[in-house]
Amino acid sequence: MRFRATVVTLLLCLPIAAAPAALAEPPAPRPVPPTLNIPGLPPIALPVLPAPAAGIPVPPLHELVDALVPAPPVPALPAPVPGVEVPELAPDLAAFRQAVLPAATGDPLFDRWPLDLADRLPGEVLEIRDITASAAPLVLVPIRQATLLKFRTTDAHGEPSFATATLVVPAAAWTGEGPRPVLVNNLPIDALGKRCTPGYTMAHGLSFDTNVTDFVPPTTALAAARGYAVLIPDHEGPWMAYAEPVVAGHAVLDSIRAARGWNHEEFAGSRFAMTGYSGGAIATHGAVKMLPGYAPELADSVVGAALGGVPADFEILARSMNANLASGVFMAAILAIGRERPAILDRVNHLGRWVALSPIKDECIGVFALPGLLQLSVDVAADMANPLGSELAAEIYAVTRMPGIRSPVPLYIYNGDQEFWIPAEGARNLYREQCALGANAVYRGVLGEHIIGAATGYPEAVRWLDQRLRGVAARSEC
Repeated sequence: MRFRATVVTLLLCLPIAAAPAALAEPPAPRPVPPTLNIPGLPPIALPVLPAPAAGIPVPPLHELVDALVPAPPVPALPAPVPGVEVPELAPDLAAFRQAVLPAATGDPLFDRWPLDLADRLPGEVLEIRDITASAAPLVLVPIRQATLLKFRTTDAHGEPSFATATLVVPAAAWTGEGPRPVLVNNLPIDALGKRCTPGYTMAHGLSFDTNVTDFVPPTTALAAARGYAVLIPDHEGPWMAYAEPVVAGHAVLDSIRAARGWNHEEFAGSRFAMTGYSGGAIATHGAVKMLPGYAPELADSVVGAALGGVPADFEILARSMNANLASGVFMAAILAIGRERPAILDRVNHLGRWVALSPIKDECIGVFALPGLLQLSVDVAADMANPLGSELAAEIYAVTRMPGIRSPVPLYIYNGDQEFWIPAEGARNLYREQCALGANAVYRGVLGEHIIGAATGYPEAVRWLDQRLRGVAARSEC
């Protein structure tokens, strides 16, 4: 029912988005005024603007949308929750940001903010739960234990936060050289709701919110079958900041700290390698860029990182994913980044607010990708002209690109040569940047667009990771 209501709501936005074209040639009179239907609210009658007289220009789209669509009611800002760090914002923006944050799951481990976060060190374990019984059937190979770790991390602005990760240890003993290695599997969570994370699925079992990419390709199962432990971070953090690389990078690095600290005897001396595709590559990119400044003590332990289908430059994606079938995913990422960077939320118009406050704020990619069928531009949800070319957008492009930071660990970067939504240009630029900075890096262009490229690039990426975890030194191709 929630799914149906969300889709109906978004489809009803189509005549609003089409208003500029309709006003250019006055439509025939309609006996019934248009309405905006939002789940849980009575229908809202929209005002009908008169057709412009000859020679009078049509208002800009952002002004037209706000004239047609009334502002939504926003719940009052609740009382501060002890231990929760919130940015200082104007009251209206603070209330709107609070209202678009993800809903609680009902599981305190994922929902509850510890009161003493400011007194904890990044990566310090706050809570653990043995989830072997629920996780073992999902891994598909025999495991000794699966542990859900909750740990202190840092948000996009340097404030204390928390994250979760699942540590899977296979049943078979490690017979290779040194301590058991660990593969950090940064999955493409691509979600706005907390129930969409791999940690929630591992702890509670499969559901309609489970992302198929948690298991396809079967990276966790393959790594465990080779004797590696697998660490699976929920890298979007408690606010589900999908596509925000600073938050994700901190969470990934702190998950490694947490695993090493929780089972120091087994993993303190382990080799760690990271991998991620698409949304998982955003997290991996963030981690390698954050590593030298945020967690320099891990530089000798992390032996490599593989990134595929790399969204390394959001300015490129603003051209490739806007006003086409990918626009639903792109708009969801803008909303999610805005949860950590509220200046974005401050530039959302009335229509954008209605959608952000709808049930879509708790959905997974299978639902929030559907508005892409309308092929709408981001402009329809902004309160200014050309939002993707604005000064605010330039600031977001720069801070998420994280330029000029050399990865201290070897990189394996690959991308589909026929990519049209996440063009290879971004991955190639990342490779060139890292080579210029003196990093150890390899680039592979593979056959296919985003889905096919994930399959054609996967085998060699896995072989490269396997060599790093077994202690073979990486050879740079810069």
